[in-house]
Amino acid sequence: MAATTTTPRHPALPPLAAGRQAPGAPSGWRGLTQRPWWPWLTRGLAAAFFGGVAWLIFRQARLVDWPAVLRALQALPASALAVAGALALTSHFTYGSFDWVGRHCSGHRLTRRATLGIAMTSYPFTLNLGSLIGGVGVRYRLYARRGVDAGTIGQVVGTSVLTNWVGYLLLAAVLPWLWQPPLLAGWAATPWQWRLGGAVLGCLPVAYVALCAARGGRALTLRGHAFPLPRWPVALWQVAASATNWMLMGAALWAVLQGAVSYPAALATVQLGAVAGLVLRVPAGLGVLEAVGVALLAHGALGQDKVLAALLAYRALYYFLPLLLAALGFGVAELRWRRGEATGDGRSA
Repeated sequence: MAATTTTPRHPALPPLAAGRQAPGAPSGWRGLTQRPWWPWLTRGLAAAFFGGVAWLIFRQARLVDWPAVLRALQALPASALAVAGALALTSHFTYGSFDWVGRHCSGHRLTRRATLGIAMTSYPFTLNLGSLIGGVGVRYRLYARRGVDAGTIGQVVGTSVLTNWVGYLLLAAVLPWLWQPPLLAGWAATPWQWRLGGAVLGCLPVAYVALCAARGGRALTLRGHAFPLPRWPVALWQVAASATNWMLMGAALWAVLQGAVSYPAALATVQLGAVAGLVLRVPAGLGVLEAVGVALLAHGALGQDKVLAALLAYRALYYFLPLLLAALGFGVAELRWRRGEATGDGRSA
């Protein structure tokens, strides 16, 4: 009798329990971010956040006596506006010089004049439309038009951003010794808390200069990525140029206010407004700088209408007018480039 062979039957594997992931699937936070509903959740939260901020600004704006603000704006003397405009222009020039450090570190061959022009053109776009459009979009396009590769452009942009904030942090360490914030919503930091926080922030630019001195111009490598570092004299220049730029911004606002507040108070308004706008991600910090300025400066004889008028004039001089000029310059550069392409000479831009 022939033996019959039977294939052993394996018990069916149970389906994955609900909530369990297949072997090899990302787990934890990475797995959560790869869910199909994750982009919709993040977009919804962002939309809700922006909507909430817009509503708060709208509610605050309804309480403002706008006819009084308009009268205060019309009463601003031309001399104060001229001085503030000159200080704003000097600040934009100083910020443009940050790209010279990126030129030094990356070694690209554009002239200092061309580098300065690109930086001063992109900066107003960054202020008004955000870093992705100005600091990245416009800057990348203008540099790429002149033959600079993407990796070098990234180094220039990164160096400029770093330069901007090292001086900010240095001033954040000095400001608590010169100015004390007023009581806001029943809360105020004691002088020692204010100064201690500033001292912690001030350690960061000092550490940066020390790192540059220790590296001696050699790039810093992290996870396979090289970050070029200048020598310590250039790092000191970065800190000094950045601090000068922020002080010029504060001086422009102080000039529009016609000395009605102390200069440290005007500088604190600019610095705190910049951070608030960065955290809230509102384009140009629209409404955020004004809210910070009213909270910090509208006290005593200096009413809300005069503070708002000064802040609106400052915004026009430092944000809107440079954006108009930068847009014209960018448009001219694009036209020259297109004409150069038509004639076969792309260098005409």
